[in-house]
Amino acid sequence: MLKAESSPRIEPADDEVTAPRGWLLRVLARITLLLAGLLGFVLALELLKRGAASYGSLVFGLLQVNTPAGALGLGWFLAYLFLSGSPVAALAVSLFAAGTLDPPQTLMMITGSRLGAALVVLVTGLIYAARGRHSVDGVAVGILALLTTAVIYLPAMVLAYWLVVAGYVAVPAVTAVAPLTSLIDPLVDPVAGLMTAYFSPWALLGAGVMLLMGSFALIDRALPTIHHASPAMARVERLARSPLAMFLLGAAITTLTLSVSVSVSALVPLAARGIVRRERTVPYIMGANITTFVDTLVAALIVAGAAAFTIVLIEMVCVTAISLLVLFLAYHPLERLLLHLQEGILRDHRATAVFAALLVLVPLGLLLWR
Repeated sequence: MLKAESSPRIEPADDEVTAPRGWLLRVLARITLLLAGLLGFVLALELLKRGAASYGSLVFGLLQVNTPAGALGLGWFLAYLFLSGSPVAALAVSLFAAGTLDPPQTLMMITGSRLGAALVVLVTGLIYAARGRHSVDGVAVGILALLTTAVIYLPAMVLAYWLVVAGYVAVPAVTAVAPLTSLIDPLVDPVAGLMTAYFSPWALLGAGVMLLMGSFALIDRALPTIHHASPAMARVERLARSPLAMFLLGAAITTLTLSVSVSVSALVPLAARGIVRRERTVPYIMGANITTFVDTLVAALIVAGAAAFTIVLIEMVCVTAISLLVLFLAYHPLERLLLHLQEGILRDHRATAVFAALLVLVPLGLLLWR
């Protein structure tokens, strides 16, 4: 009786075994580079803020505020110098607690801090473009951040000012005992604190710029080449086409990071690489500009009590109301207007010069208004 021959065992080829392993290693390498780049990016922004803070404090000692318009200009200009709005908003709350600012002036200084905070996104875009990529998309995100913030905050400021002056809002009974910290603070603060102790402010600024450029290099290497016809990109674009989804995403990320500078500046490399189209960033910026008040609300309670909390809350509610009205009733006309302005600013050198001059002259003019 013939015994059936067993079929020979086919060993997989070496390239078939190593192919999945190689793909996994490449994915892990990209993730590692991306995380390192994002951590370096956040640390770079923190170093820039700390380096600029010392000069902002010196300038603040030379300035005096006597009017609400002056307080608006002060908050706006100091946010430029600090490269951040949060410390300026906290300073406004402290001045209110000391009796230096009255409620309308406090409201206006906080508004100015938010208007000036968007400058760091433009600075980030310029640094990205200076790396040799010559991409205007990152710069465009910075211009859109400034324009979007102004379009939403200025009418919200008028409404909030009227509510504060009229005294229509009751002081809520709330308390807080400790300031909020973001999820990334435990990773960034020890390194930033150590460098602040040993570096001069100018050295911190230089280190921040160099680290920012290095972080962008890591992020560029981590981000994949974009093929917009791919199914994954089609899903991303469908999500990004929803203004409400982008609005909620901007609000959520800013709540986690407690920094609109971080959450919006992170759009710069994404826009430059084509992952996020610049026109999709407007609702994201709108959402981020609301939840950026969260840490200021808690700081107001700790430093100056319920009265300061009420001032910040009124502004946050007004910004939210204006943002939601725009989002649901007039988003697409506003988006077209902002994109038209942004394109005009980038396309015409004279328009660019006028825009840059207004960024400086408007807060200075308000500050000097007596």
